[in-house]
Amino acid sequence: MKHIDVFKALSNETRLSILEWLKEPEKHFPKQGAHLPKEVSYKGGVCVGDIQEKAKISQSTVSSYLNLMQKAGLLESVRHGQWTYYRRNEAFIQQLALYFKSEI
Repeated sequence: MKHIDVFKALSNETRLSILEWLKEPEKHFPKQGAHLPKEVSYKGGVCVGDIQEKAKISQSTVSSYLNLMQKAGLLESVRHGQWTYYRRNEAFIQQLALYFKSEI
């Protein structure tokens, strides 16, 4: 686990908000999966454009933020056609919670 990368990713209010929104994607992104064909399922995945719209910042900035969070291990992604969908990496977040509980 690269702790410094996690702390960097979480040190920005918008990135932290994105992680919080993705905890309950159906609440914060009601039209999630709109671009996915019916036969493709990416439960909890949210399109970059939907995240950008909610965050009210440029798509390039959102993409940069999501990439940083994915490299830190906080997010997972899947690409389908021209769209990339992101969701929380719950297994990693649980490891992180255990780290905080036992080490910090």
